[in-house]
Amino acid sequence: MHKTEVDIPPSIRKRLIHLFGLIEKEFESVCQENVVLQEKVESLTEKVNEKYLTTEQFQVNSKQKPPTGQKLKTADKLKAQTSKIVSSFKSPSAANCQFVKEYGGHRDGLWDLALPHTGQPVIGTCSADHTARIWCIETGTPLLQYTGHMGSINSIKFHPNKDLVLTSSGDQTIHIWQAAVNLDNLRDRESDDTETEDDRVVPILRTPSCTFLGHNGPVMASDWLLGGDQIITASWDRTANLYDVETSELLNSLTGHDEELTYASSHHSQKLVVTASRDTTFRLWDFREAINSVSVFQGHTDTVTCAVFTSAGLGGEDKLVSGSDDRSIKVWELRNMRSPITTIRAESGVNRFAIASNGVIAIPHDNRQVMLYDMTGQRVNRIPRTARNRHRRMVTAVAWSEDNSFANLFSCGFDRLALGWSVQLCKD
Repeated sequence: MHKTEVDIPPSIRKRLIHLFGLIEKEFESVCQENVVLQEKVESLTEKVNEKYLTTEQFQVNSKQKPPTGQKLKTADKLKAQTSKIVSSFKSPSAANCQFVKEYGGHRDGLWDLALPHTGQPVIGTCSADHTARIWCIETGTPLLQYTGHMGSINSIKFHPNKDLVLTSSGDQTIHIWQAAVNLDNLRDRESDDTETEDDRVVPILRTPSCTFLGHNGPVMASDWLLGGDQIITASWDRTANLYDVETSELLNSLTGHDEELTYASSHHSQKLVVTASRDTTFRLWDFREAINSVSVFQGHTDTVTCAVFTSAGLGGEDKLVSGSDDRSIKVWELRNMRSPITTIRAESGVNRFAIASNGVIAIPHDNRQVMLYDMTGQRVNRIPRTARNRHRRMVTAVAWSEDNSFANLFSCGFDRLALGWSVQLCKD
C-alpha cells in the first residue's frame, strides 16, 4: 500500500514558516553568544599565558630565597594548576592562515564545495537554492550556474579527469553535467565589490548530460569511483546505489543501514566505498572481487556525518577518517580497523571535513569554526575569525587545493558564502 502525500492547508503552512523563522532566530542568538564566550576564553587564556611566563621569569631571576613550608606547597600547587590550564589551550604546532577571497551569489545556504583534480583554477559550490555554481578562484567571478535540479543540491564532485560535474539533490536524482568554462581574461579582472547579483550575467546550464534515477528519498551525497566510469550515491531512503555512468544503469543497491545515509565516498586507487549514516555507523564496501563484501564499524555514538579515505601515500598506509555529530573525528587504519588509532575531540558537531596530502585535516563545525588538526590528533590552528571575514552561520563543508597558490583551503556555510584561505604550515 502506497503512502499518499497530504497537502498542508495554507494557514498551517504559514504558521509553520513563522515558527521555523523564530527557531532560526533563536539559533542565531545562541550561536552568537557562543562566539562571544569563546572569545572571552581565548582572552583569558592569553592572560594566563602571560602570567605564567612572568612567574617563571621571576623564579629564575629573583635573588630572594624561595618560600618554604606551606607557602612552597601552595606555590607549587598553583604553578601546576596554571601549567595544566595553559597546556590545555596551547597549540603544539602552528599554521599561518589568512583570508583571501569571498564567493557570494547563492540565495540560500551552501551544502558542499569541490575543486577539480585537473588543477584548473576554479571551484564548484552547491546550494539549497537548487543551483550549483562554478567560480574563478582568483577573481571570485561566477563562470557557470547549473539549474537542472528541482530541489536542494546536497553535494558536488568533479570528474577525475574530465570537465564533468556530479551533483546529488533533494529531488531524488543525481546529475552529471558539462563544466567546461572560459577563463580567458579573467585573471586580470577583479570582481567589483559594488556589483550586485542582478548586475552579473552568469551563463546558465539547465540540461544535464546524464540523469540517474532509483532513489525514493533525497540524495545527500555522491562520488566517482576509480576511473570515473561508475558512481556511488547515498540517500535518505537508507540505500547506497552503484550506477554505470555510460548507460545510467543501476548496478547494485547497497542495503543494511538502519537509518538515513548522510555521505558516501570512494577510495583514490581501489574499488572501495565508504557510506555514513544516522544510525551511528559507517560501512566499508569492497568491490575489488566478484563477490562484494561489507564491514560495519560502530565507533561513534551519534550520526556519522562524513567518512573519507586519506590521500595516496600519506604516511605510507591507507587510512579512513570518520566524523560525527558526537563531536569527534576518528582515524582508522584500513588494515586493522578494530579500533581507531586517533580520536580528536571537538567542541561542536562535525560536518564535511577534508584531508590535505600532508595529512592536515580541516574540520568544519556547527559553531561556525574551522579547526585544523594533524593525523595524530594535534591541533595545528584554526581559520581566523574577524568581524568581516568569517562565517556567520554553521560551516557545512571544506575542500583543499593542492595545485593553487592563490588559495589552498576553501570553506562554505549556511551564510550563503564560500570563502578562500591561504594556509601556510610552519615547518619545524
